[in-house]
This record gives sequence, C-alpha cells and structure tokens, in this order.
Amino acid sequence: MRHRKSGRKLNRNTDQRRALFRNLAAALLWHGHVVTTEAKARAIQPQVERLITLAREDNQARRRLAMARLPNERVVEKLFTEVAPGYRERPGGYTRIIRIGPRQGDAAMMVRIELV
Repeated sequence: MRHRKSGRKLNRNTDQRRALFRNLAAALLWHGHVVTTEAKARAIQPQVERLITLAREDNQARRRLAMARLPNERVVEKLFTEVAPGYRERPGGYTRIIRIGPRQGDAAMMVRIELV
C-alpha cells in the first residue's frame, strides 16, 4: 500500500527519476518554460518553487545548496542573478501550468509549465 508516501514515481527507478527532475527543473529555469506531460510538470513544480525561494537571498551557502540540486553551474548563476531577484516581493506561486492538449501519439495530456 502507498499510504502516506508522497511524490510520483513516473515508472522510473530512483536514479532516472532524480536525473529527470534535475534536468527538467534546469530547463525550466534556463528557458523560462518547458512543454512536457502533466504528470512531470506537477512533479517538478514544487521543486522549482523551493529553488526560487532558496535563491531569493544570495549567499554562498544557498548557492551550494542550489548546486547540489541542479546539474549546471550556469543555471545556478542565472537563477541567482536573473530569475530570483524578480520574485523578492512575491510570497510564492512562481510557476503556472497551462494545458495544451493531448499528445498525438499516446494521448498523454501535454502542458506548458512556465515562470510567472
């Protein structure tokens, strides 16, 4: 039984799932938006929101925490210098999910997750 077990597995083992979330979060922070399935978008949304909240205050300890969660130093630099300063006064809700429609091949619901 899955009682009180949080998070989505997405039919992947732990390493693959962790890599998928890291790369999707990095792509979202780098480009400002990502088109993906609804399940993946809902899985990475809380992680991205936590990263932006972490980056609202810029110091060495927070940069190291962000580096542990993101795969690329350039993405961390952009997060701290461009993305997070725009959300200093915002109490939360940094991302939005917009439904696009079903994917042609397997009818999976596709969404666009973007920074507000």
